[in-house]
Amino acid sequence: MSAANALLVAIHALVAADAELVAVIGTDGIRDRLLPRPVLPALVMGEMETRDYSTATEAGEEHRLVLEVWSEAAGRREAEEIAERVRVLLQDAALPLAGQVLVSLAHERTRTRRQANAKLFVAELRFRAVTEPLEPVSP
Repeated sequence: MSAANALLVAIHALVAADAELVAVIGTDGIRDRLLPRPVLPALVMGEMETRDYSTATEAGEEHRLVLEVWSEAAGRREAEEIAERVRVLLQDAALPLAGQVLVSLAHERTRTRRQANAKLFVAELRFRAVTEPLEPVSP
């Protein structure tokens, strides 16, 4: 499993195990994509960019990922409250990754906006993670 996929699996497991979050978004509220007729609110795994972050002595990858909180409430409040819960859960979390070590996981910023042509609000949480292989890579 790639480091990026291992990271997403671990993030999904952590947020899905949080009773406070699941009480708000439901057991099916965590998705890889926003469905055409979504049940909201929902947490969607958004875009992810992975880059080589190796040094001269150690292999590593940097991951920039976006998690989206979608809400159909009358204002931003619901999306912002869910986003804050997700931020608290993930900031500096010590997630176990299959075949990888999570060096760091840090929240960079959250942006909320109203979706154009819809009555939906979205809060985009941006995170930066750094991973290293569990076993050193031979040259």
